Amino acid sequence: MRYNRPIRLCFVLLFVTSVFSDKLSWSGDAADRCFCKLQGEVDDCSCKVESLDSLNNNKIYPILTSLLSRNYFRYFKVNLKKSCPFWSDDSRCALRDCHVNVCQKDEVPIKIPDVDTHSEKHERNKYLKELNEGKQGFEERCAEERELGALDATISEEKKAEFQTWKEYDETLPLFCDIDDEHSNDMEYVDLLLNPERYTGYKGPSPRRIWRSIYEENCFKPEKNYGYGPDYGKDASIESMFFIARGMCLEKRVFFRLISGLHTSINIHLCDKYLFPAKNGFGQSYWDHNLQEFQQRFDPALTHDQGPQRLKNLYFTYLIELRALAKAAPYLKQKGFYTGDNQEDEDVQKGVNDLLDIIRKFPDHFDESQLFKGNTKEMQQLKSEFVLHFRNISRIMDCVGCDKCKLWGKLQVLGMGTALKILFSGDSMGPDSIVKSQDKDFQLTRTEIVALFNAFGRLSSSIHAIETFRKLAS
Repeated sequence: MRYNRPIRLCFVLLFVTSVFSDKLSWSGDAADRCFCKLQGEVDDCSCKVESLDSLNNNKIYPILTSLLSRNYFRYFKVNLKKSCPFWSDDSRCALRDCHVNVCQKDEVPIKIPDVDTHSEKHERNKYLKELNEGKQGFEERCAEERELGALDATISEEKKAEFQTWKEYDETLPLFCDIDDEHSNDMEYVDLLLNPERYTGYKGPSPRRIWRSIYEENCFKPEKNYGYGPDYGKDASIESMFFIARGMCLEKRVFFRLISGLHTSINIHLCDKYLFPAKNGFGQSYWDHNLQEFQQRFDPALTHDQGPQRLKNLYFTYLIELRALAKAAPYLKQKGFYTGDNQEDEDVQKGVNDLLDIIRKFPDHFDESQLFKGNTKEMQQLKSEFVLHFRNISRIMDCVGCDKCKLWGKLQVLGMGTALKILFSGDSMGPDSIVKSQDKDFQLTRTEIVALFNAFGRLSSSIHAIETFRKLAS
């Protein structure tokens, strides 16, 4: 599809409109552009978007939302103190560790790394110029972003005492594999309900560097150029990678779409729970749906025609984690969700069983047996690369410069990794295969289970939010 008018004009109009309105109302044509392609079969699957919308919004989302408010799932054990293993912290001063009390002028980085793109240099210089000129309001924004990105670490002493009994119970269970830092003194419980995933103000060079590293250094690339420039292997943009993903083998496409689906889900939560300034400058700021932000991230006219594909990749990632829960259903039904409160534990187990029954009855699950077929040396090497790339992405999460963003990034990557672990466990693979508690070579820790359910919950809430934006745009 071609557009005769310059895209630049669209951005100007969007900017002017946003000055006078908290939200941007779409015309019918603009709404159709974003959602008309979000239908039919999900790539590399036989399942349709419409079927997943119905399953999620009518059955899974209500049960899952209630389940994740329970004590077993609301407290996540995580290490947020690990330093970035790949580069020194380059985040803006406002988004450094939440223990930094003030945002001093000399904390703003002035050295531009060589790997920065032109746009990143421009944005960093813009903030540096603003700081040097002493423009009013910079420190206020700095403080606001630091507040949005900081964690609420409130945990009662009674709850901390309960955690010790949880730990003693978990240590009696055999482990399938060690989780990073599981026994580290830096591992702490975080209340996820007090720290919801939403807009934090984390933007600019630091998050761009995170996603560029994930896409350009860790996602598989096709052997051929496919006509996207001679320097594709080194300088490919995130946008161009959406195009060339079609030139990859199934395993590499799966990996790419998993990461893209995660990225899409995070962006949708940012749009769905966006912080708007007080109206007319009076009163308090408020959280609401930001239709304009959603449009800029997913309207094909503003995303090189890739917005709808990003949304479809979300459904693909949802299908992968849905299939993992179905495969692990027999194991999870016998697992026991221990908190020390017998009634609470029974209620959680019942809720989990109800959810798993709905998931297992779904007829169109992803077929993982199509991946890594055969025992050839090439397939074994590809599987090793698959695991290596994913582990590398999990390590990149420690480079995120906003504590809340890091929390949800680590949780969702661990949840996705747990889903992949389930898919490739057991005696067989395919839609009818399962893992059971009797399988000696399979075990999930509490942290893995909490991450698995909460990560799936994030994908579920994203698909639910798409329906909200569809209605707002109509």
